[in-house]
Amino acid sequence: MADDQRHGHIFGVLFIITFITSISALGLFQPVLDDPVGYITGGGKDNQIYLGALLEFFLIVANVGTAVVLYPIARRQNEALAIGYVAARIMECVFIGAGIIFVLGVVGLRHDLPGAHDAAFTLAALKDWTFLLGPGFFPLGNGLLLGYLMYRSGLVPRRMTWFGLIGGPLLFFAGVGVLFDWWNAGGTVQSLATIPEFIWELFLGVYCAIWGFRKDSPIVRPNWRGNATA
Repeated sequence: MADDQRHGHIFGVLFIITFITSISALGLFQPVLDDPVGYITGGGKDNQIYLGALLEFFLIVANVGTAVVLYPIARRQNEALAIGYVAARIMECVFIGAGIIFVLGVVGLRHDLPGAHDAAFTLAALKDWTFLLGPGFFPLGNGLLLGYLMYRSGLVPRRMTWFGLIGGPLLFFAGVGVLFDWWNAGGTVQSLATIPEFIWELFLGVYCAIWGFRKDSPIVRPNWRGNATA
C-alpha cells in the first residue's frame, strides 16, 4: 500500500508538471505562431523558443510518466484500459514532439533562409495542426478513459471524475468542430469546452500530489486479491 501511495504522489506531481510546462511553452512559442514571417525577418527571440522547446520535452517526459506510474495500479481495475491510457499518452506525445520540430524549423529559417516566407507560414501552420490533433484530440485519453478508470477504481473522489468523463468528449468534439471549420481555433466554443478538462486535470494533479490515491479504494487495500470489490 505504501508503494501505491508513493505512486499516487508521483502521479500528481507529474500532472502538475504537465500543466506548468504546456502552458509556459505555449506562451513562449507565441512570437513564432503569431507572426512566423515577422519572426524570420526580424530580430527573433531564439533563446525563448529554445526554452519553450525544452519545456515541451519535459512535457513529453511528464506525460508518459503519468501513464507509466499509474499503470501498475490501474491494471488491477482494467488492464486493457490501463494499457490504452499508456498508448494514448504516447500518441499525444508523438504530436507534441512533431510540433517542437516545426517550431525549431522556423528558427532555422531565420538563420539560414530568412526570405522563405511560405515555408515559415507552413511550419507554423503544421505546429497548430499538431496541437489540434495531439493535445486537442487526446483528452479522450486523459478525460474519458482516465476518468472512467478513476471512477471505477475510486482512486480519487468519484464526483470529480465526472469533469473528465464529460470534459474529454467535449474537448474532442470542440476539436472536431475546428477541424471541419464549424468554429475558430481558440474561439469561444473551444475555450468553453476546455474548462471541464482543465478542472479535471488540475484536480488530479493537486489532489494526488498532496494526498496520493484514496486509501479506501478497493485496488489499494492490503487485502487486494484481484477483484475490484475486494
